[in-house]
Amino acid sequence: MLERIELSPGYSIARVLNGLWQLSPGHTLRGQLDLEEINQSFHQLGELGFTTFDLADIYTGAEEALGRYLKELGHHSHLTAHDIQIHEKYVPDIDVLETVSFKDTEAIIDRSLKKLGRDYIDLMQFHWWDYSIDRYIEVAEHLVKLQKKGKIRYIGVTNFDTAHLKELVDAGIPIISCQSQYSLFDRRPEKELLAYSIDHGIQQLCFGTLSGGLLSDKYLEQTNIKLETRSQVKYQQVIDQSLGQIGYQELLHLLDEIAHKHQVSISNVATRYILQQEGVAGSIIGIRNRRHIQDNLAIFDFTLDQEDLDSIRSFLDQYPRLPGDCYELERDPNSIFSSIIRRHENANG
Repeated sequence: MLERIELSPGYSIARVLNGLWQLSPGHTLRGQLDLEEINQSFHQLGELGFTTFDLADIYTGAEEALGRYLKELGHHSHLTAHDIQIHEKYVPDIDVLETVSFKDTEAIIDRSLKKLGRDYIDLMQFHWWDYSIDRYIEVAEHLVKLQKKGKIRYIGVTNFDTAHLKELVDAGIPIISCQSQYSLFDRRPEKELLAYSIDHGIQQLCFGTLSGGLLSDKYLEQTNIKLETRSQVKYQQVIDQSLGQIGYQELLHLLDEIAHKHQVSISNVATRYILQQEGVAGSIIGIRNRRHIQDNLAIFDFTLDQEDLDSIRSFLDQYPRLPGDCYELERDPNSIFSSIIRRHENANG
């Protein structure tokens, strides 16, 4: 049975969230997305209980696609638009961080609400590109004002490191969740962020759990991988800096053994491992088509036992972790991890 969890008293979400980054222009490097199939995927996901959608105001086209689905609910489904949990991100462009006002913030949120056809957003996740521009507390307070106006129900953050998350918490921003990259390849949250978040009642919503699909049966024994998306480019960089190609294939073999034991897929094992870490509320899995929906249901048909967990952790502990705290490398303009990141997408929304 599909698992749900309370992020805040009275507010529950599916523990596997539907990620919509894949709908952004330029994300797919091979071929084009079929928007009709994506819409059908949304309906199928909702009917199966995957009712929580994660997107951002910089994912061009994602808000319109989700808005179409929400509009169709009630006509073709027993669900209504209010049965769907919308997790948005507020991502002001890097070149406006010094000047963005409350009026600007409200206009961006209103733009999202209009595209979605909703009068409120369940969870607004705040992103800030450059900590040297010391206005992130001030701009986060814009969201608190919008929460009081009823346009936002809950506030979270995305891609914050521990020190700056602490600053927001100490300033009284009512944060209930933190979205971070967390996978078998990238365990940076385990350094500080998880412990701090647990102590302060902030739950983790994790992206990159499947590393753009690289943690799947498809890539077992493959030595010449042709990268298909911007996500895979990013996660291949992570692999190169952590396990390397030999370690990557050895990890897939280990996960394959555990998958056969439980009669599930490698992807199921990789997701289950992250979901079973303390402090993790959910994992965001990207939706490009209907191909993997049924497979995702199997995530909730089994639990990794202690032997499974220990064998995975023992294997990973042989390899170096990425340096720094969450998203620290990605913020460095001289880092290879910064190469695919677009910091000026909000103005195009």
